[in-house]
Amino acid sequence: MRDDFAAAVAAQGKDDRISAILNDVCQFTGMGFAAVARVTEDRWIACQIVDRIEFGLDPGEELEIQKTICDDIRRSGEAIVIDHVAADTDWRTHHVPIFYGFQSYASFPILLADGSFYGTLCAIDPKPRLLRNTAAILAMQGYARSIADILSANMAVSLPSGD
Repeated sequence: MRDDFAAAVAAQGKDDRISAILNDVCQFTGMGFAAVARVTEDRWIACQIVDRIEFGLDPGEELEIQKTICDDIRRSGEAIVIDHVAADTDWRTHHVPIFYGFQSYASFPILLADGSFYGTLCAIDPKPRLLRNTAAILAMQGYARSIADILSANMAVSLPSGD
């Protein structure tokens, strides 16, 4: 891990409930990689990961923020869902899917209890997946809200009481 901030992010993700949600994301979507990422203006840090495709990332490790789509979500506050990168005119020449080699992508903002942006719930797979449907979108939104609730509660507990 690069520093104390990255270590703190990884510690925030050490929660069996978050791991279970990420496993559910992979099961429900058929995707091989799901992660909770802490996304700031200049950093993308893995908080918790389920990796069935050997993407090769561990909690606390980072991706270059410019080489992520999650930065777009941080700026817009909107989810991005791609069923098949190669067949999508908006994404087939985008540098991020080309660099990482994924064909399906879903990422949803995680907003903490105070309304602040924490990061994203994201999932990728080297194969196309049918994700742009109401059931998948509603499920991913629900997963992102559940993760936000867990992180908000965990972060509130870890804050000093101020006494």
